Amino acid sequence: MDDSPSKPGFLERLVSRFAGDAPETAEEVGKILRNAYEQHVFDADTLQRMENILAFPALEVRDVMITRSQMDVIKINEPLEKIIAYIVDTSHSRFPVIGEDKDQVLGILHTKDLLKYWNRTDQLQIEQVLREPVFVPEGKSLNSLMKEFREQHNHMAIVVDEYGGTSGLVTFEDVIEPIVGDIEDEFDEDDSADNIFPVSAERFRVKATTEIGDINAFFGTHYPDDEVDTIGGLLIQEFGYLPVRGEKITIGKLNFTVAQADARRLHTLMVTIKHDD
Repeated sequence: MDDSPSKPGFLERLVSRFAGDAPETAEEVGKILRNAYEQHVFDADTLQRMENILAFPALEVRDVMITRSQMDVIKINEPLEKIIAYIVDTSHSRFPVIGEDKDQVLGILHTKDLLKYWNRTDQLQIEQVLREPVFVPEGKSLNSLMKEFREQHNHMAIVVDEYGGTSGLVTFEDVIEPIVGDIEDEFDEDDSADNIFPVSAERFRVKATTEIGDINAFFGTHYPDDEVDTIGGLLIQEFGYLPVRGEKITIGKLNFTVAQADARRLHTLMVTIKHDD
């Protein structure tokens, strides 16, 4: 048996280099990390991630959850054609399926489960492919939730308040973003051809991060970009607040509907061209 001491980790080496004694609080560790950054041991991005890790244990589900009003859900009794169109518009991989309202979550629909019924949708009952929902309280620590997500191979939980009502939802991505920053998927690339996607001849799905210059070039509009750079920023400016899913606004020749948003930013917009009466 090898009784030799294990090799000290990166944080231990930092402590031994920049502090005479082991730190006793997270604040002391933070000071050591900032000292190391100032001496060019690592870059600013690394410092930010380390500071995020130090702050992570204090975070709860309520700090990162998507609120009830911003949840994208599917109603169990909606026609399948409408459900599929909604999935295309919002581009999620998982949806809570509800009964009468959002307090009645019946299950979680994974969109990949619909693929096995391709070209035979007449044989599909949504109830057959629903997965059991996981419920967590608002005050649950993110540390505990991350551990449960990993152990249960789960990626979504419904957040409930003290009375058992639905107050929002939380995903694995929401949990880890406080550490690594915003996670962008394949729908978030900065290519204008992908940012504006025609759903039909008169309907377009547009990423909120699309630059206003690209919007003007594509739709022939003349939106100003001296105060904001993106179309999402322009909408927030016009609304005067961060709108939630389903809110609509007309700016010039275009009608905008918020298709996807969370508590921090807009994600996806549906756009149609206004026709004069």
